[in-house]
Amino acid sequence: MELLYVADPMCSWCYGFGKELTEVRKILPDLPLRIVVGGIRAGATDILDDAGKRFRLHHWGLVENASGLPFNREGLMARENFVYDTEPICRAVVTARLLVPQGDLLTLFRALQKAFYVDARDTTDGKVLAEVATQALNRQGHDVSAKTFLDQWSSDAAIAATIEDFHTARIWGISSFPALRLHHGGRLYRVSDGYARAGDIAQQLTRVIDAASAAA
Repeated sequence: MELLYVADPMCSWCYGFGKELTEVRKILPDLPLRIVVGGIRAGATDILDDAGKRFRLHHWGLVENASGLPFNREGLMARENFVYDTEPICRAVVTARLLVPQGDLLTLFRALQKAFYVDARDTTDGKVLAEVATQALNRQGHDVSAKTFLDQWSSDAAIAATIEDFHTARIWGISSFPALRLHHGGRLYRVSDGYARAGDIAQQLTRVIDAASAAA
């Protein structure tokens, strides 16, 4: 039995949801968590113009009001020639999974989100991603160099594994994020779609676990 978290680090509602999922993990610490990256704007090539920035700022305000997490609005507006491509940051999550299978991927996921939403880092840049990711991994006690991470991130294996995650999410019928599913006995059980509070998720998850166990 495992909890599946389907998300994209550069999805603002996933950023707000990170705090809630962290609390759920404290409530149910023995339930394994698997993260599948969704690629909400993977491969995008269009430059984010002022209208696109304002559109995102509107959603950022909604997420900030719901979650209480901070956003660096000035950092977004100051960006020039920025392409909102989420494939590189999704691939960073997959790279961490490949390098450190036993690592706390949710903590790393949230570190990457903070780099984008709070620190206004360019999380489409492999060197930035390697720096942020290795700092997060090293804080967990895993000795991974930025060069090792960047080499893996640039590899065909990481690219292919990331694409496989995107395909998996689509096969599961998930096209909006965040989404939680329970995997048990070869079946998927819906837990939640979209942003939700930790207490509500934990209650729903407990009901789903009971139902899945009874059906096994």
